[in-house]
Amino acid sequence: MIKPLYNNVLLKKVDASKTTASGIILSQKEEKEDYAVVAAVSDCKEVKIEDKVYEMPLKAGDKVMYRKYSGTEVKDGDEEYILIKAEDILAIVE
Repeated sequence: MIKPLYNNVLLKKVDASKTTASGIILSQKEEKEDYAVVAAVSDCKEVKIEDKVYEMPLKAGDKVMYRKYSGTEVKDGDEEYILIKAEDILAIVE
């Protein structure tokens, strides 16, 4: 397992394909979805964003929306992840 350091967060990509209730698979968008699930968070308790310090708002299992084209894509076995700075996460999706 990959353990992020400092203000980094490990995100697991969410499958972009969508299936209707009857099982019909809808076509995928060509552009990637900007949603992911938090797989791991660094041990840092605070995040510094533009000279302000905030409490780390993320925990494993949160579904989040992140800044497009940010982070580093990594593979661990067959799983694909994005290693991203906490400040590049825009919102928690409820």
